[in-house]
Amino acid sequence: MSDTPNPHRPLAFIRRERAFLVGIATAGLFFTFGGSWLGDLSNPGWAIFMFAWLFAIMLWASFAVVRHADGLAVRLGEPFGTLILTLAVISIEVVMISAVMLTGAENPALARDTMFAVLMIVLNGMLGITLLLGGLKHHEQEYNLRGASAYLGVIIPLAAMCIVMPKYTASTPDSSPSPLFAVFLIVMSVGLYGIFLALQSARHSQYFRQPVREEGGDADDDGHGHGDLEVFGVGYHAVMLVLTMLPIVLLSKNMAKVVDHGSEALGAPTALSGFLVAILVLSPEAMAAVKAALANQLQRTVNIALGSALATISLTIPAVLLIGLASGKTVELGLENVELVLLVVTLAVSMVNFGSGRTNIMQGAVHLLLFFAYVVLIFD
Repeated sequence: MSDTPNPHRPLAFIRRERAFLVGIATAGLFFTFGGSWLGDLSNPGWAIFMFAWLFAIMLWASFAVVRHADGLAVRLGEPFGTLILTLAVISIEVVMISAVMLTGAENPALARDTMFAVLMIVLNGMLGITLLLGGLKHHEQEYNLRGASAYLGVIIPLAAMCIVMPKYTASTPDSSPSPLFAVFLIVMSVGLYGIFLALQSARHSQYFRQPVREEGGDADDDGHGHGDLEVFGVGYHAVMLVLTMLPIVLLSKNMAKVVDHGSEALGAPTALSGFLVAILVLSPEAMAAVKAALANQLQRTVNIALGSALATISLTIPAVLLIGLASGKTVELGLENVELVLLVVTLAVSMVNFGSGRTNIMQGAVHLLLFFAYVVLIFD
């Protein structure tokens, strides 16, 4: 951990913030030439190259966003650091979904598929791999039971109201909410999340901190569980976090065009587009969760995973519904039967596995099984 180095030395800054600089340069190139580059994607080789270039740059920038969020986490402590990371990643997710909704072909289920993909990746894929790796290294790991219960206590009713209930309402012929129900979901989601944030950041912030180990524990000896992270001032990391998100936002519309073309050209399942967007958005956060589990800081892993699931429902739902109301686009939220079964089983397993205050490899294996089932069912 570095407390005193000058973060503004030109050569050191260029080396450290390469992702931001390359991302801005790429955004400038696509602003200038993107119209011609993406105007004709009929050549498969060219379309793959465009996708790979955009995906790599946006992923690199996303990892840099996580690095600055980790710096803030060290400076501000938990749960504020994880909360900043979650809000940054969800902001990227909202921008990506919004760009695809506004620029791509009509796909009413895109937002739903992306949000469901995030839930499956986070609650099953991310938790599965972290609990498995953490269990293999540390046998059993501890977390704060009250914090996990608080997350699940909000995730379950929000999931039921936002992505289950619209399937069964009779006010619309499809799985989209009526304007009245959409307004209710927006107010309810934002209001409930606001109450949760007040609990997490002030009144009961101790619920979201790693329990003190009686015998010293196995956490990394760097003192903050973030390895050799170079940490500067709060102001530097806060400004660079916002600036590093800028190329992701600017490039998201171009990525939306490539993803939309690829889905149409390949005749891929509609849910695949949402899965790809979710993978892009969540990869850096998943890496942070794995690092925390290996450092025996499982509460940070729980905060990242369950916090992402909660923020995805409570912040992405209002954003896409507002876009739908403003643009006149239909937004389908209700899950189909197979996805509904997966969601119910996932939430039930999460309640059981996060009901004791300790985890082991068995919980990780069960969550991974559900994640692989989700991936298989995308194509089936």
